Amino acid sequence: MEQNESQRESTKSILECLIFTSETPLTLDKIKGILEDIPKKELKQLIEELMQEYQDLKRGIFIREVAHGYQFCTKSEYANWIQKLRKTKPYHLSQPTLETLAIIAYKQPLTKAEVEAIRGVDCAGVLKTLLERKLLTILGRKDVVGRPFLYGTTSKFLEVFGLENLASLPPMEEIGQLQDADFPLFKKDTP
Repeated sequence: MEQNESQRESTKSILECLIFTSETPLTLDKIKGILEDIPKKELKQLIEELMQEYQDLKRGIFIREVAHGYQFCTKSEYANWIQKLRKTKPYHLSQPTLETLAIIAYKQPLTKAEVEAIRGVDCAGVLKTLLERKLLTILGRKDVVGRPFLYGTTSKFLEVFGLENLASLPPMEEIGQLQDADFPLFKKDTP
């Protein structure tokens, strides 16, 4: 049953509250589990309307689709103010860490040996760091002698890089054209 305008606005307010209070990106399935009487297609349409309304307001926050869900985010031009409030430093990833993460993101699942064959150097420490930061996870074991771990990216990886899913990764040709300014939250460690 189609909602009238008053019901639609009320539902959008509920959606806004749910997305705002969720600590992780809120999936459409999770929203549907809460708002059971509203068809999934209508919920998606209402979320898209809400996203457009925030974009039209030209405010410091917006709703983005990321990691298979929806999340409130702040615009990157206000990152310095937020860092002052939280007294945090930007997320630092070294060049080797970024290279390893990119290899796994584009070619996953991969074993440590496969990553090292591509990079040409040992990457045990880098993999440990990425696992600790929850940007990578162990997906299982490869069915070969020794049964090495298979590594892949996580939902946090999607969230941190602002990706809806792995298909949202830029084509390899574009990677070389990206500048540090494209990722203000990520600054390379200096040697």
